[in-house]
Amino acid sequence: MLQELPQALAANIQSAARLLTAPARICILTGAGISAESGIPTFRDKQTGLWEQYRAEDLANPAAFARDPQLVWSWYQWRRQLVHNKQPNPAHLALADWQDYAAQHNQSISLITQNVDDLHEQAGSTAAHLHGHLWRNRCSHCGISYEDKSRDFNADKEVSEDDSNFSTDLITCQHCDNYIRPDIVWFGEALPTGAWQHAEDAAANCDVFISIGTSSLVYPAAGLAQLAQQNGAKIIEINPNPTPNTIVDITLADKAGVVMPHLVQQIKET
Repeated sequence: MLQELPQALAANIQSAARLLTAPARICILTGAGISAESGIPTFRDKQTGLWEQYRAEDLANPAAFARDPQLVWSWYQWRRQLVHNKQPNPAHLALADWQDYAAQHNQSISLITQNVDDLHEQAGSTAAHLHGHLWRNRCSHCGISYEDKSRDFNADKEVSEDDSNFSTDLITCQHCDNYIRPDIVWFGEALPTGAWQHAEDAAANCDVFISIGTSSLVYPAAGLAQLAQQNGAKIIEINPNPTPNTIVDITLADKAGVVMPHLVQQIKET
């Protein structure tokens, strides 16, 4: 119920819902904020335990893997173990619900994420991943995917710690004998061409662009929002700490898990 919310936020949600009822094409970009609400640490969070002495940016780069693949692989296995049991929060569930609803009402929702977790997929959404996938691996040399069946996503099967393989033993590619690495976009690497092209196309052709849990001043979020705005789209930002940005038309200043269920409900009722 909107009555539970601060008056200004409730009014802005109603304004956003009216804006989102008619448009045929909506582009949504999610960032670390939405995953943080499910308990997934962000890269800005301080490392803990054995990894306290390292900075994430010093491990998530090709040079670090070339220098010490065991160290980098062990860190990613630790990160995987850290997040393997995290669940979609109300924002993820609302987005999945909205995608289904939109498909039945002649709307197209393109969901783009900067996150490497699979919480959108667990919730039932279809999303394009700009920064790769935490639960996928590939060869560091030839790029061929390495199939690890221990984390195949199945909506009917809850993944337990026993089902996931968190071994820190290095794996070699069966095609070229080089080391397997996480299928993540590291610092200094280009975004995947297909996912980025999809994101640019969706932003350039949308009627409304929504950023959730990511700053509209930080790239690539800023670039996509600006591209959408230059092509006539309205911009909505959902962020508990909104950024001062002249291109944003409506700011919903609260957590995504608070805003999204109310917003989707209002869209359905408008």
